[in-house]
Amino acid sequence: PLAERLRPDTLGDYVGQERVLGAQTLLRSLLESHEIPSLILWGPPGCGKTTLAHIIANSSKKNGTRFVTLSATSAKTNDVRDVISQAQNEKRLFKRKTILFIDEIHRFNKSQQDTFLPHVECGTVTLIGATTENPSFQVNAALLSRCRVIVLEKLSVEAMEAILMRAVRSLGLQVLGQGNQHGTPATGSSSKSSEFPVYIEEKALNTLAYLCDGDARTGLNGLQLAVQARVAAGRTTPLSATERGAADGILVTEEHIKEGLQRSHILYDRAGEEHYNCISALHKSMRGSDENASLYWLARMLEGGEDPLYVARRLVRFASEDIGLADPLALTQAVAAYQGCHFIGMPECEVILAQCVVYFARAPKSIEVYRAYGNVKECLRMHTGPLPPVPLHLRNAPTRLMKNLGYGKGYKYNPMYKEPVEQDYLPEELKGTDFFKERKS
Repeated sequence: PLAERLRPDTLGDYVGQERVLGAQTLLRSLLESHEIPSLILWGPPGCGKTTLAHIIANSSKKNGTRFVTLSATSAKTNDVRDVISQAQNEKRLFKRKTILFIDEIHRFNKSQQDTFLPHVECGTVTLIGATTENPSFQVNAALLSRCRVIVLEKLSVEAMEAILMRAVRSLGLQVLGQGNQHGTPATGSSSKSSEFPVYIEEKALNTLAYLCDGDARTGLNGLQLAVQARVAAGRTTPLSATERGAADGILVTEEHIKEGLQRSHILYDRAGEEHYNCISALHKSMRGSDENASLYWLARMLEGGEDPLYVARRLVRFASEDIGLADPLALTQAVAAYQGCHFIGMPECEVILAQCVVYFARAPKSIEVYRAYGNVKECLRMHTGPLPPVPLHLRNAPTRLMKNLGYGKGYKYNPMYKEPVEQDYLPEELKGTDFFKERKS
């Protein structure tokens, strides 16, 4: 794959992540001085985690350090123990350091991660883990405290354009701008396999940089797919001069790029942190009465493959937590939306959720009930000693013994009285308590 062929070997060729790897940054200084600490590289797919590990591997080998790679998707605990055993021998016999790179480290369970602890602690191995999941949730706290977490962000459009231009030069393509042709002669691998030189529109590269959503792997593979498809079509179908963009040439346009990607590459992980980030953003946008932002975050989740019933369940909760008695019909709307999603599923139910979300964003908000119930729970938690018994007059008395014990004695049946009934319903110790007024800010 093109993404693998173009993987850089040195920090000088590494594009993006200027915040953590730019000039004068701590991590870059450590890498250039070959002082590699134990690291957890956390970032979205295609942001450069494995590439950074590849660069460290090349650098460490020149410095005499062993570099061992394992993938948590296929490696077992015994594989890790074998690597650690070899690292102990190398350190004892040859004073040689070992760097162990674990790709997708979040796939290891807690007990498997514990295998690293003593060996990272004493320096037998330097651990570098790569993960797309939040290490706060997926990596043992003890192991996390022994590693430095490096947060890599999705690549910017500018970084993606630089990566794609490098790919264009590697493939030997020529770039066609707005009426101007520029680039190197078509001497790359694609032109060699084609009877004609291959051109690509500058606008097509810009579009691809946007559509891949900061994922370099998606961008490079999308470019490779589009070029291969056009070259194959050029062999089997005569292309007009207009299609080629020049006589005896093959042209890759913006439409060919879009056709290869089908749609914008949306980063969303139903089981990962992005799942919680997006539902939090949706909740806060509705709470803030921003209907546009609410619809946006809803679409991010649904278009990314989220279960619509999960969103519907969260809306039921929102109806009582944030709207409450300010609009009692909100709960009815939420339950109806859940039932509608259950009946018809995606994609037809997306408009049902959209209606509910906009309704909630526009609805008045009240946390009166939510806060009052919180006060009741706090009252129960803070109570010392046995909880007060239910007052006798509030107890049912279905048997003669219970009546003789005073159950229900003195209770006033409210519907029998025309005037309001003076009667206590709280235990004696809590008489006069108003949970709706307590602890208000």
